[in-house]
Amino acid sequence: MTDAVTTDIVVRHLGRRDYQPTLEAMQRFTAGRDGNTRDELWIVEHPPVFTLGQAGRPEHVLNPGDIPVVQVDRGGQVTYHGPGQVVIYLLLDLKRRKLGVRELVTRMEQAVIDLLGEEGIEAQARPDAPGVYVGDAKIAALGLRVRRGCSYHGLAFNVAMDLEPFTRINPCGYAGLAATQLADLGVATEWATIADRLCGCLLRRLG
Repeated sequence: MTDAVTTDIVVRHLGRRDYQPTLEAMQRFTAGRDGNTRDELWIVEHPPVFTLGQAGRPEHVLNPGDIPVVQVDRGGQVTYHGPGQVVIYLLLDLKRRKLGVRELVTRMEQAVIDLLGEEGIEAQARPDAPGVYVGDAKIAALGLRVRRGCSYHGLAFNVAMDLEPFTRINPCGYAGLAATQLADLGVATEWATIADRLCGCLLRRLG
């Protein structure tokens, strides 16, 4: 793990980590923080896993095969994490930042749109389905949990990965929703470079 402090937010590069221990670490951090705890962003890549949110319906997991399904405490339905995807968890004191959940979601979406715009790719958010889309295909998924005014979970951005597992679920509860990624949009950039750039876009949007 390498850490950096940017403005008032600590950025932690966790490398590739299993999902369940990372979730438990986020929960412990959030439960143990107080008014003086610095906000943090965790940058991580996960081995293959499906995560089913609090509102998730098992019927949206069509054919998981050998990929584990983990029930989690974020909002939303089912999504997939795997190698080649940048995941950034936002552990923020929203009360201290005077930031509502809807505003945070908007800033997260806009950070992804900013990054894609730097590559000349037009993208948009959808009010009916949080996330970022290029055309009709989803390139970034979002999910948050807020406890005692503090957020955890975050966003997942597809860089260069095997998209086949997305066909084994109804992504975010939408049957037939296509997934896309930077590599399929003509951008061949290393995972670590994209992770740092997306983190920079997030920090700017968080002020």
